[in-house]
Amino acid sequence: MRITVTGATGFVGQNLLHYLEDSGVNTPNRQQLNNLTIKQLNNTDAVIHLAGKAHDLKKTSNPEEYYQVNYKLAKKLYDSFLESNAKKFIFISSVKAAADVVKETLTEECLAAPQTDYGKSKLMAEQYIQSQTLREGKSYYILRPCMIHGPGNKGNLNLLYQFVRKGIPYPLAAFENKRSFLSVENLCFVIKELLKNDIPSGIYHIADDEALSTNEVVQLLAEAIGHKPRLWHIPKAFIKAVAKAGDILRLPLNTERLTKLTENYVVSNAKIKAAIGKDFPVSAREGILRTAASFQYR
Repeated sequence: MRITVTGATGFVGQNLLHYLEDSGVNTPNRQQLNNLTIKQLNNTDAVIHLAGKAHDLKKTSNPEEYYQVNYKLAKKLYDSFLESNAKKFIFISSVKAAADVVKETLTEECLAAPQTDYGKSKLMAEQYIQSQTLREGKSYYILRPCMIHGPGNKGNLNLLYQFVRKGIPYPLAAFENKRSFLSVENLCFVIKELLKNDIPSGIYHIADDEALSTNEVVQLLAEAIGHKPRLWHIPKAFIKAVAKAGDILRLPLNTERLTKLTENYVVSNAKIKAAIGKDFPVSAREGILRTAASFQYR
């Protein structure tokens, strides 16, 4: 199979290329992507669109950048796909295109109501893809992963790991929560299954089977390096006040990061598992342990 992968130099892309070693893969850079022609896509069987502007927790980005990259670039590429001979288009969106806050469990049937420019731009791309008529023999897959982690991860898990490695107590243990994570290996597994099999077009949420609390994640990170987890139950009101100060002073802990670390955000993977008919290769706990192991060799 011949596959075009955009954003191949990113965290997910680097992991995905290992999964696709038995395929012919074309990895256009950003400049090449802007000039990608229908003729070039005629020489590919599938397009995996990973390239995008990630959510900026520091809020220093120009909001328009999200729409230029996450919507307009995706629209342009999908238009070329529709006119080409390529058969499958996989768009990596985000659960943030559906909801920033989840009260129960997020499913594909939930009404999308993103609150950030990141989520809104991803949803615009989704809606455009869904609105176009597919020729016979073509398929699209809109994947909404939750928080992805794995080798090369630089997000909040890395921040937590640094706390644990240095023996710094985790100060947010008073917050009880459950949230879904996604091992990058499970995401790559899903993508490969979509490439190999005849699966209906549509939106699919991607998450590990088990939701974990942040306290459980801290315990797993400590286990990975043979440390005893140190969990401090500091009053929530005090922590929230510190986070608000962090918004102004640009401290490592701000209200958005506090929310990400302590919110309930459980995502159902029932639809994608039913579609592919297979279990994911990595459990939620094993995925966290593998990610922690990768941090040790940096």
